[in-house]
Amino acid sequence: MTIVPLLALGSALLSAFATIFVRLGLRGSDPYIGVWINMIVGAALLWIIVAVTGGIGEVSTRSLLLFASAGLIGTVGGRLSRFFAIEKVGASVASAVGNLTPLIATILAIVLLGERVTVPVVLGTVVIVLGTVLLSVSGRRLGFRPWMIVLPLTSATCFGIVQIIRKVGLSGMGPVLGSTINFTTAAIAFSAFMLAGARYRGLAACRGRTLGYFIAAGLAENTGVFLLIVSLGLGAVSVVTPLTAASPLFVLLLTPLFLRGVEILTPRVVMGTVLIVAGVYMITAFGGR
Repeated sequence: MTIVPLLALGSALLSAFATIFVRLGLRGSDPYIGVWINMIVGAALLWIIVAVTGGIGEVSTRSLLLFASAGLIGTVGGRLSRFFAIEKVGASVASAVGNLTPLIATILAIVLLGERVTVPVVLGTVVIVLGTVLLSVSGRRLGFRPWMIVLPLTSATCFGIVQIIRKVGLSGMGPVLGSTINFTTAAIAFSAFMLAGARYRGLAACRGRTLGYFIAAGLAENTGVFLLIVSLGLGAVSVVTPLTAASPLFVLLLTPLFLRGVEILTPRVVMGTVLIVAGVYMITAFGGR
């Protein structure tokens, strides 16, 4: 179906716009406030989708717990480290390294679920490592220390772990409701953290364009996740995942338009991003063959 590639590419494009909006929003606020707004927007959007698509329906206790834990690991841990990564290493580098989620998920699936190692997985891994090294050594020229590459790697690891948890959780619950429980758990837990640590005070200073950027990022990112879920329901994973992995390439194209004077694109960043996307494509498109 031609709609499947369009949905997958739409998801990748929205994810790229979300990254750009986060980068712009962080110029006037901090990652904690940005993540908080992102989660609240995401949870509200998904509950609206649940209501429109027929309500809650049957709920498996096991899947409920799995998706709740996915919310803590992925949505809290993954998104918080992603926002810090965008702030410290920039949108382009954070998006490229954060794209390693499929690699980490594949490694975990091999170790935990007994999936087999194939030649495309090995070759794709080598290409990804080369791309990551290129981005890391570009740090000084871009104004960040090489060790800060750990931030987007942490985000990718959290999201990779979550993919395994969600895969198991989907056996007893639909993807829309599962994602809604995921986000709701994360929003509640993170709100408690923000209120307990008095970090909520920064929300009062988050207004105007900064607030608008964070809300736009939340709408773009979470709509992109919904499109991803729909595309996975209509098409094969081997078609959808490689296309959604194109998001860093969209970030490269959008950076000169929206982040001019904020970020610098160097040949190493471009080449490193292309290598990572190519490696992810090899793993996701041909890894099972």
